[in-house]
Amino acid sequence: MASPPEHDRPSPLSEFKTRTPSNELIRLVYATRNSLKGYRRVWRDEAAFRFQTVVLIAILPLAWWLAESWLVFAILVGSWLLVLAAELGNSGLEAAVDRIGREEHDLAAKAKDAGSAMVMTAMIVSGGVWLAVLADRFGGG
Repeated sequence: MASPPEHDRPSPLSEFKTRTPSNELIRLVYATRNSLKGYRRVWRDEAAFRFQTVVLIAILPLAWWLAESWLVFAILVGSWLLVLAAELGNSGLEAAVDRIGREEHDLAAKAKDAGSAMVMTAMIVSGGVWLAVLADRFGGG
């Protein structure tokens, strides 16, 4: 007997995918649930993410004091939230690479190094934002 056409065969990943939500509100609930699960898992597994979250909490009062407007406060805090977003992406990338295999490979190293560089770039941007706000506030200009 001939095998079914390629388009009729279930995807090997289909067993992991849940049923598609019937409307956008349910889709939003599912997406929110998955996002919160992602935060919990990265918090549990990644010391860097925990540290960067502590930094966020620590800079909130400093940003409040330093900012002369709500816009500046949002920019200061938002710049550090981008560091957290980069760390989430880096953690996901590292998990995917590790899932493929733990043996050393140039492409795996490249992916992990790029993820680390993403976090570093976000930190440099955030540092630049903070320095610019400090210069604007105290630079006398």
